[in-house]
Amino acid sequence: MSRRPVVGVMGSGVDRCEPRAAGLGSVLAQLGVHLLTGGGAGVMESVSRAFHETPGRQGSVIGVLPCEPDDPLCRTKAGYPNEWVEIPIATHLPLSGLRGAEPLSRNHINVLSSNVVVALPGGPGTASEVALAVKYRRPVVAYLKDRSELPGLPDTVTVTKTLGEVESFLRNNLDWLNPGA
Repeated sequence: MSRRPVVGVMGSGVDRCEPRAAGLGSVLAQLGVHLLTGGGAGVMESVSRAFHETPGRQGSVIGVLPCEPDDPLCRTKAGYPNEWVEIPIATHLPLSGLRGAEPLSRNHINVLSSNVVVALPGGPGTASEVALAVKYRRPVVAYLKDRSELPGLPDTVTVTKTLGEVESFLRNNLDWLNPGA
């Protein structure tokens, strides 16, 4: 029995980035992978919804959730998970945004639990996830119109402008997990 790969999609928690996020969610579902996001709104919700609604999908929608800062009961932060998350993973990790690369950020879990990372437009939190993907040597691609959609994007990260280019990147980087698939 082969293990189903996990593709982490990172992006804005505010901007939905339609139709890119929806197209990506559908492609991921058709590839038979699990989808992992931070479980919130914006890109995370758009890609999760499209993935979830794709007929014949086999993977699950996984959300790695932050807790409320300074909450001794570690309750999940308001707005998490979005309604499409099927496997919520609650954490005690509250940091994000500019503090997304610090040890108390769930971004480490997002990246380390992903076999491949796809970045969509976002802010400092998304940039920190991409930097962590580079640090932890995860294959990472940015699906952007241009580099300015993700300030702080490391120069070593490839930018793709079409969904077809993203799909090719994914197929090339997921083949080692599913030989003969």
